[in-house]
Amino acid sequence: MHDTQDNDPVLCQLIASRIAAAPQQRITFAQYMDLVLYHPQHGYYARDKVNIGGPGDFFTSPHLGSDFGELLAEQFLEMWEILGHPHPFTIVEMGAGQGLIAADILRYLDRHHQDFFRALEYVVVEKTKAMRATQQRLLASQKSKADAPNSEVSSECQAHQAVKSQKQVRWCALEEIQDRSIVGCVFSNELVDALPVHQVVVVEGQLQEIYITVKELDRLESGQKEIKFVEAIGELSTPQLAQYFNLVGIAFPSDNYPVGYRTEVNLAALDWLTTAAAKLQRGYLLTIDYGYPASSYYRPARSEGTLQCYYQHRHHNNPYIYIGYQDLTAHVDFTALERQGELCGLQPLGFTQQGLFLMALGLGERLAALSQPGDAPLSLQQVLQGREALHQLINPMGLGGFRVLVQTKGLQETEEKRSLKGLRQF
Repeated sequence: MHDTQDNDPVLCQLIASRIAAAPQQRITFAQYMDLVLYHPQHGYYARDKVNIGGPGDFFTSPHLGSDFGELLAEQFLEMWEILGHPHPFTIVEMGAGQGLIAADILRYLDRHHQDFFRALEYVVVEKTKAMRATQQRLLASQKSKADAPNSEVSSECQAHQAVKSQKQVRWCALEEIQDRSIVGCVFSNELVDALPVHQVVVVEGQLQEIYITVKELDRLESGQKEIKFVEAIGELSTPQLAQYFNLVGIAFPSDNYPVGYRTEVNLAALDWLTTAAAKLQRGYLLTIDYGYPASSYYRPARSEGTLQCYYQHRHHNNPYIYIGYQDLTAHVDFTALERQGELCGLQPLGFTQQGLFLMALGLGERLAALSQPGDAPLSLQQVLQGREALHQLINPMGLGGFRVLVQTKGLQETEEKRSLKGLRQF
């Protein structure tokens, strides 16, 4: 394992070369973030290593067990029923991580909802080859967790019993999906927070942008040169950055914001939503992530923005260390997704917290069932572990505080009037 103070030297050199070739020898923070996360060979998500789950740098809802995926499956089932049982009903999962949600959904529907399962087409949109390979290994396996082969898939993946059916799952790029071809649901879990963001700053009442350049190289004892990246402030790289605040209804900058106020703008999220909406003919777009409405995201007191770096389950705010070995994320502006969606023909159906969403789908009943004797009684330890996992999914200070945005497209009037179970308050 690399030393904790090391960066990936090849990736650093690639970034330095990109900077040297750029106008004014600088790149935007969004370009930098795209390289450190998604470079095809050396980016964080391109590495053939475990970076999610217990052995990695962070964990997501499906790592706590199959309940998250199974409750999502119940919501997809209701969507299918509302749309009149179309065949096929296509689920498009955007950025499927290690494939845990897909495995849990397919296995659950195969066991409990065969009619829906037979109508289902599952499409995974995954940008990186390494993650796609991990997903394919998991979903292709026909063995139980006891017989799982020793592979590079993480222990969490091996602990999930593989989908035992021959259900076809298709992988493709989002651009490969034909426009207006999807009847079903396009969904993502913790995808938008990892899209590259621009960073902007208030300087003398004006909106400026953060750029990345290279500091004079230092000679190391080994004779090699150390590359250090530093920030520079300049004019906006695109007028879309200023237009963004008009879109979300925020007067920024203004006298309410202190000098030096710094935040993020996720133009990539707008592009992603526009493309995803174009693929949908009739159905739903479901986005689960951490974030805020614009009024909270850009409040004056949030003067340092939301950018966070994750390394071995610790977080900090320095994106210029552990380059290639740490995750970079920024909270999602859900107002931007709603407003951009309306421009793309999407109608907002509901916006809630993950904890409320999962409780409405039956998580409370699952908690209660843990205390009831069944055909195979659980040990006290299993009951306590099960309760802890479910409580983490709904903890408002953690995963339960994530936001759930549901948008629709092409629904008939009678279909639009039917709310989803996950959005019904109790």
